[in-house]
This record gives sequence, structure tokens and C-alpha cells, in this order.
Amino acid sequence: MQAGAPTGSVRSFFFAPANKGRPTGMDAMKTIFGHGALLALAGMGMAACATYDNASAQEAATIATSPVSTENGYVQGVPSDKVEGVTVFKGIPFAAPPVGDLRWEMPQPAADWDGILMADSWGDSCLQNPAPQRFPVNSATDMPDSPGISEDCLYLNVWTPAETADANLPVMVWLYGGAYNEGGGSSPFSHGDYLADKGVVMVTFNYRVGSLGFFAHPELTEENGASGNQALGDAIAALQWVQDNIAAFGGDPSRVTIFGESAGSAMNAALVGAPPAEGLFARAIAESGTFQGLNIGTMVPREMAQQRSLGAAEENFGTTSLADLRALPAEEIHANIPGQGMIIDGYIIPEDLAITFSEGRQLPVDVLVGSNEDEGSFTAIFGPPATLESWQQGEGFRWGNQVELGRAAYPVTTDEEARAVATQPFGDNMSWLMRQYAEWQGAIGQQSYHYWFRHDPPYDPDRGDLGAAHTGEIPYVFDNLCAPRTFPGGSSVELMCGNPTEEAFADQVSQYWVNFAATGNPNGDGLPEWPAIGELGPNEVMVLDADGSGVAEWFGSTKADLYAALYQDKVAGPLGIATQD
Repeated sequence: MQAGAPTGSVRSFFFAPANKGRPTGMDAMKTIFGHGALLALAGMGMAACATYDNASAQEAATIATSPVSTENGYVQGVPSDKVEGVTVFKGIPFAAPPVGDLRWEMPQPAADWDGILMADSWGDSCLQNPAPQRFPVNSATDMPDSPGISEDCLYLNVWTPAETADANLPVMVWLYGGAYNEGGGSSPFSHGDYLADKGVVMVTFNYRVGSLGFFAHPELTEENGASGNQALGDAIAALQWVQDNIAAFGGDPSRVTIFGESAGSAMNAALVGAPPAEGLFARAIAESGTFQGLNIGTMVPREMAQQRSLGAAEENFGTTSLADLRALPAEEIHANIPGQGMIIDGYIIPEDLAITFSEGRQLPVDVLVGSNEDEGSFTAIFGPPATLESWQQGEGFRWGNQVELGRAAYPVTTDEEARAVATQPFGDNMSWLMRQYAEWQGAIGQQSYHYWFRHDPPYDPDRGDLGAAHTGEIPYVFDNLCAPRTFPGGSSVELMCGNPTEEAFADQVSQYWVNFAATGNPNGDGLPEWPAIGELGPNEVMVLDADGSGVAEWFGSTKADLYAALYQDKVAGPLGIATQD
């Protein structure tokens, strides 16, 4: 881990002392209600005022009925509209608005507020494309209760079943996917009501996306010692907020689990390798993505990302000056400078994390990781159906120097066979990456679990059957089958909501996730046994399926050999990582 932080780094955010001298008793009443309101209470009789300090009244106060004190001020939640006994806090600022001179800076402290913040509405989602600028609809921006879209977007949300602050419940913090270009903590599919009902404090938050969240610039690098992963800085700031405040919501800051899917999973895995994230969480659940992304490959260096950003700025605006770019409307930046995604920025990500993990220098946290059997099924919509000819023509691009291994892993002799296997490498490659991640974490002595989600959910008749598609596990993880889906999974809300088989499977999957958050072990009463990674054979995996979860065969040694060889060619060899026997 690094010894120091560069000037202006993400660590500069974390300076607020615990409690900050927050008033209590009568002083608190003055802060919450104002002096005039206290005089009105006095007119009703001194007994009315005295009740606030009365011990029995304090004992009766609950998180649901009384304001919760955070480091920045008091917040009042609202009852969940889905689950009785769960209180929801929406739109709590965890950092200052990243606008003006703070555009592209690491997150800075949120301002304190007086009185009570009524946390009953979502904060704006970060700037991104809604429909029809993107297709299909964007679950973060295009739902009936979606908030606005703004550069001022660093807000988080809390769902808690706790009645009082001493509940000491495990905490789960969600990082959304969206190809680093979209998403939001208020998306209906990730609402935490049902996970909270299982006994966790659930948190979602917004992080900057696109070129406002991933932007490397030499002036920023000179000023701060690093640049390019502003969104990861947002995640660290949100996790620091959790450490500083979640106990007041009944959460245990020593039992924080981060979990995410796709780009959120990749960021999740990167945080496990990020020195500034040390101590902010104890466990991580990665669904379909590692720090390499969704495919085997090296990470992008900052210098390359800077060249791309500066090139786009010069081409579209005729300037590369940081001041000039900050003076432009955020919408123009978003539209004309493409996001670069996660990079080696020099601080949060100090090196290609394949080096960090292969040498065992990542954070010592427990992990539960995996992917879905048909991750690549949605890619069939891009381009014409595969043929034997097109499959063979793509061999060199697909397999590089490992064409013979590729042919052995995916034997294709007809057009029909080509169509059948065309989308499989996307998911198989990802499954191999997730296995590698689990083994890395197990090698440093942490609890580590690997899954393969193979359940085929029902699809509406007018929609193609994508099988166990990318994002397909999310409704089950959140035990939230009645919520709108996120692209590309698209399983049927109508056929799943209230379906006994689907609901039972969602209860199983979500309970595994909650158990892991609570103890670092997904196993529990009534659940099929889930062995740790070290207890699985080389071609065994924990399959999650409504037809029967349990240990089953993985995808076979031929495919495993292929992806190990590709990793050596694309990552280990170029980075000088020693091959383990």
C-alpha cells in the first residue's frame, strides 16, 4: 500500500472528525425545530418540551420516527412503500456538487445543513443519455419516478430495517453497471427494500459517468499527482460516508460489503486492489466483471487516456485548457468527449492490477464472485448471424496465437454450429476471469466463493429468449422480481412477479448474498451447500439455478486451457507476470 497521498487526492476528502460536535438534547431541538418553535412548545406547557430529554421518550424514539444525525446534519427518512418496518432515506449528499472548479476534481466534503433534511426524494442522476438518445430506455432516467439528470449528482440512499442505532446490522453498498457511461442509485431494479427486510442496511449511491467521471488531463495530473478515475473517487467517498455515518442508521461499519454488476463489478474489483480503499469494506461481491473489464486484457495507462481526451477536446472545442473545458456546459462535454472507463491513474489504481493481484498485494477482503452462463447472448443482435465462413475468418482476431486451442474448445463444422457457439466465448471468457479472481483472493487466505448463474428466466413471448443473460441475475439478487429490468437481460416482469418458482429462487439467491455480507460465508439454514473455492475441483463450480443449485461441472478443461493461454499472451506475458506452476 502507498505511504502517502498526492496533493488534492481522494484522501483529502476524508478529514471530518467523528460526530463533529453534533448538538444533543435541548440544543438539538433548537437546531432541528428553530428557536421560535421552541417558544411555541413552551406556550403549550413546559412538560411538552421536557419530553425530548425524558429517558423514556428517548427510548421510544426510533430511526423511523426521529431524525438521524449524520456528520453533516439531521436527516428524516420515510417508510418503505414495499416492506413494512423498513425506512428509506433518499438523496443524502455525500460530497460537494462536482461543478465549476470542482468538475473533474476528486470529491470534496458535502456542506453541513441546518434543520432537518427530508430524505424523501432521489437526488439527480449523473449526466448521461436518456431515451431516445440511447435504446432501449435507461432505467436510471426513464422510469416514472426517475429523478432529473445533472452534474450535481453525488447523492446516496439508505434502506434500513433497524429500529435503533445499536442494531449493528451488516451493510451492503451497491455499485451499478452501465459500461461506465450510465446508471444511478435510484434505478428501481436496485431498490433495497427486500434486502433490508432480510436484515441488512442497504446503500446505493451515484457516481459520475462518461467523460465527467473518467477523464485524464495533464493539468489535473500535475496538480493532484493523478487523474482519470473520478468515479472511483466518488465510490471511495461514499464508502467513507458509510464508515462515518452508517452506525446511526443501525449498520455495522466493520461489516461493509460492496457489490456490483458489469462496470460496477469491475469497479468493485478495482477497489479491492486500490490502496486508498483500505479499511472501507470487509467483503466484495463481483457479478460479471473484474478490473480487466469483461474480457481478458491489460488496463489502459493514464498517458493513453489523456491523449484520447485531449484529442477529442481539441477536435470538438479547439482547446485543451482545463479552465476552458470547465467553462463549457456539462452537456457539451458529455456529448463531445467520450468516456475512457477505468484506467491506471497513478494513485487509486497505481499499476495494472493484474500485477497487484498476482503478487498478493490486494486488500485482504472476502469475495463472492461469478457470472452468468449466457453473458454474451445479447451480442447476437449486433450484425448478421454467424456462419461457418465468418466464424473461421474471425479465428485470428478471436484467438490470436491460440487458434488450435480455440478450435479444440469450440469445434465448428457447420453454419448451425457456428450460430450455436458464436456468443459463448464472451461468457466463457468472463467465467474464467471470475474464477481467476476467486483463486487470487483464496490464495491470500480470504474466504472466497465462485458461482455460475445458469438459471434461464422466463421471457415475454414477443422478446427473444436470451437465457441466463448479462444482468439476468440482478432481479434475483435484490429479491425484486416485480421491478423493471435493466438492459440487456430483459426477463419478463409479468411472468416472474409472483411466480412461486421464481420467487423461491430469488429468495435463495438473495439469502446467499445477505449471508455472505453478514459473515463472509454464503451458507445458511435451508440453502444448498456452497463450498469455498479451495474445496472445488478444477472443473467444479457452484451453479445457481432454480432447477437445483449446487456443485456441478464447470465448462471443461479445454476451455480453461484456452483462456489461460490467452491470459498469458495478452496480460501475463506483456506485464512480465511470472507463470505459477
